[in-house]
Amino acid sequence: MNMVDRFQAENFTQLTPAMQTAFDQDGVLLLEGLVPPSACDGLRAHMDQMVDSFDPQEHQTIFSTTNQTHSQEDYFLSSGHQTRFFYEDGALDEDGKLNRPFEQAINKVGHAMHDQDPHFNQFSRQAAFHTIAKGLGVSDPLLAQSMYIFKQPKIGGEVICHQDATFIRSEPNSCLAFWVALEDATTENGCLWGIPGGHKDGPLRTLFVREGNTTKSITLDKTPYKEDMCVPLPAPKGTVIVFGGLFPHMSKANTSPKSRHAFTLHVIDANTHYPKDNWLQRPEHMPFQGF
Repeated sequence: MNMVDRFQAENFTQLTPAMQTAFDQDGVLLLEGLVPPSACDGLRAHMDQMVDSFDPQEHQTIFSTTNQTHSQEDYFLSSGHQTRFFYEDGALDEDGKLNRPFEQAINKVGHAMHDQDPHFNQFSRQAAFHTIAKGLGVSDPLLAQSMYIFKQPKIGGEVICHQDATFIRSEPNSCLAFWVALEDATTENGCLWGIPGGHKDGPLRTLFVREGNTTKSITLDKTPYKEDMCVPLPAPKGTVIVFGGLFPHMSKANTSPKSRHAFTLHVIDANTHYPKDNWLQRPEHMPFQGF
């Protein structure tokens, strides 16, 4: 099994040659301790406040990568410049009512907290992320999307193997993801899995595009992912996993009694073209901004 190199990054200032080599080879970079525990705790506490202030009766949109019906809903399609709450599949009963406390029913919050909320703005625009993006070839990084992912105990849904450039596409591809473990992510509670070197194994497989008020998936290449080469990427609290838009990755369902909170930020290069048929769009008065 081709395991991925790990780097201690508590005192990170810049990418080392070894980090660059690992990213080029594997398509993913694991930086342990990059985010201090206090910063992780602070973002989680702030999200707790946001959850407390949300009216659970306002919307009941379920987010699932195995069932794309949510993508047809305006609540989802207009979230590119908003802060929206999405439920786990399995959190609502047959009558559409919550079958567990609201705070244990949320799948994720997205997709523009980095521009709308001071706490998420500060967290997203930390200097280390900017340095890493530039060091990995994103010459003029723009922050496109942010998500807070809960991976709830017992019902945290599976995320099937995919490439992020399917959803955050630029021409040429420049999508770069920062996945932050806000608490320990283990094989028991649904850590990421990825295919080392999979970013070199053929082109982008699928496009997820917008057509007016609906979306559709377009298959570009039917070559299956080499999922037998997938390895776990457990991440202690404060670890940042950085990967490009073509890196195939997934996570299994969380059937454990422990949650797996994480924060994800996606950036693209301002020097590339961002197509109008990307599902995530913003109004002209609120364009993507840099660090």
